[in-house]
Amino acid sequence: MDCSSYSTYCYRCDDFVVNDTKLGLVQKVREHLQNLENSAFTTDRHRKRKLLENSSLNSKLLKVNGSTAAICATGLRNLGNTCFMNAILQSLSNIEQFCCYFKELPAVELRNGKTAGRRTYHTRSQGDSNVSLVEEFRKTLCALWQGSQTAFSPESLFYVVWKIMPNFRGYQQQDAHEFMRYLLDHLHLELQGGFNGVSRSAILQENSTLSASNKCCINGASTVVTAIFGGVLQNEVNCLICGTESRKFDPFLDLSLDIPSQFRSKRSKNQENGPVCSLRDCLRSFTDLEELDETELYMCHKCKKKQKSTKKFWIQKLPKVLCLHLKRFHWTAYLRNKVDTYVEFPLRGLDMKCYLLEPENSGPDNCLYDLAAVVVHHGSGVGSGHYTAYATHEGRWFHFNDSTVTLTDEETVVKAKAYILFYVERQAKAGSDKL
Repeated sequence: MDCSSYSTYCYRCDDFVVNDTKLGLVQKVREHLQNLENSAFTTDRHRKRKLLENSSLNSKLLKVNGSTAAICATGLRNLGNTCFMNAILQSLSNIEQFCCYFKELPAVELRNGKTAGRRTYHTRSQGDSNVSLVEEFRKTLCALWQGSQTAFSPESLFYVVWKIMPNFRGYQQQDAHEFMRYLLDHLHLELQGGFNGVSRSAILQENSTLSASNKCCINGASTVVTAIFGGVLQNEVNCLICGTESRKFDPFLDLSLDIPSQFRSKRSKNQENGPVCSLRDCLRSFTDLEELDETELYMCHKCKKKQKSTKKFWIQKLPKVLCLHLKRFHWTAYLRNKVDTYVEFPLRGLDMKCYLLEPENSGPDNCLYDLAAVVVHHGSGVGSGHYTAYATHEGRWFHFNDSTVTLTDEETVVKAKAYILFYVERQAKAGSDKL
């Protein structure tokens, strides 16, 4: 039972349930918890907790440029193996342009009439018409940088995730990258459809620079999701028999990069057996010309049959925020194993110009990216382990580990075994450090 909402979760049903026992024991537990909330014991406990929070606040003061400042970041409570969600939410909250858009949206009142102000017991069977992912995402982002020293509980957002993303129901460990893609896709679809009577076009007009600069549309019209994360790949396939070339343009929200096989035995930066794998190696492996194997024969329209062919990717349009996913999990005969190789990545000046289809049409600074956030997976398998995130905010790096947020430094960040990297397009006035 959730002691905040009094919702009861049944592990056998894998769902929140509203039914009670014949003797009404569940309701008796709820009444007992409600009585505790009003008791002197609870009041005294809250007083002690307040004292602890005040002492925690004092301990979180730090020296910045000779003056005293406080850590304003807020952690996210783990609701039961929800570190995969927390790491992604903290990363997205530190992508300023994306985060500010949602924080400036008007609030949506989903409950009215007789249900307004009442405590609801969550259940999946209520249907999807009374939930808004955009609204709960907005409220979560607003809560993360208010300076509160207590961790925020994203239970309302997680409840909506259960409603609209069946793959993430329950309390099993999930893949952070898979969750990020589902989250962005569903935010994109909901913004397209409009919410609370406000059309998608009206929402986008609030930030005309986003919609005007966006040329990448995924599943219909553009939204802030495609405006920020959307890029375009050109896929070139050449028939090795007749030389026919086929070109196709594919929109993307992130790029999934293989870790080259020659580096997979190197687990740390300090090992001496060969060179260190770099992000450039992974990008080069992604964009290099490759010959398709027998299982991927190309259907040549000129030869009118499947033929051996080569494939090459070019980036036709770079996004404002470049999300790079390192493919650390791969299937063997029976298991999904983890590639634990350390991959060196730059904090500043990731130069993407050499991967562009038409680099001569890009300005000198349009292809430079600076790191905004990193998601790290700790452990050996996708169904186990733990996710944390590093992110920079107002020039300082933070480590987000569920409800705990600590200041860290660049030396610690670059040693992390990155799983997902978020790079933000550098503004023209910035410096010119390059990878």
